[in-house]
Amino acid sequence: MSHGGALFLDRDGVINEDPGYVHRAEDIRFIPGIFELARAAHASAYRVVIVTNQAGIGRGYFSEAQFNTLMQWMRTQFAEAGAPLSAVYHCPCHPQHGLGAYRRESPDRKPAPGMLFRARDELKIDLAASVLVGDKPSDTEAGSRAGVGCRLLYDPLHRAPDDPHASARIERLSDAIEYLSPHAFRHQLESE
Repeated sequence: MSHGGALFLDRDGVINEDPGYVHRAEDIRFIPGIFELARAAHASAYRVVIVTNQAGIGRGYFSEAQFNTLMQWMRTQFAEAGAPLSAVYHCPCHPQHGLGAYRRESPDRKPAPGMLFRARDELKIDLAASVLVGDKPSDTEAGSRAGVGCRLLYDPLHRAPDDPHASARIERLSDAIEYLSPHAFRHQLESE
């Protein structure tokens, strides 16, 4: 039995600016509107879930432990902003540039939908009632392959080509709020 939808967020380029392989809290620059969006989702009974490719681990640029330390800090920032994270999923693998065991195809590496399926199974999420925000077509393709109902391409500079997997393209993260539908969850809350 599912317990409603989630707001799935890519990390680099959606939650924080993406200068490349960020792995320290002091280098994080949050993108304006991210906490507003996450709070709105939380208030509408969506779980907030990060799904992020982290090939920097596989390439040896930083460790799994450094990633986990940063994400623990980020969880605190979201909680303090009134938008606690339900889960963080990451894929450290890269099929060409990964080192050792990280050099492989992975069902979790977007555009593959593995992380979304894991969230569905572990958190009992209704993917069709969920919203995904990504900044690359690989994000929206993963959402499409997983059956995520609404897939938003965050493209403030209009850099991305046409994206057949995106439900819509947004220029500001706050624009995603209108795609969160609290009505879909009213009956869910009443039936529990």
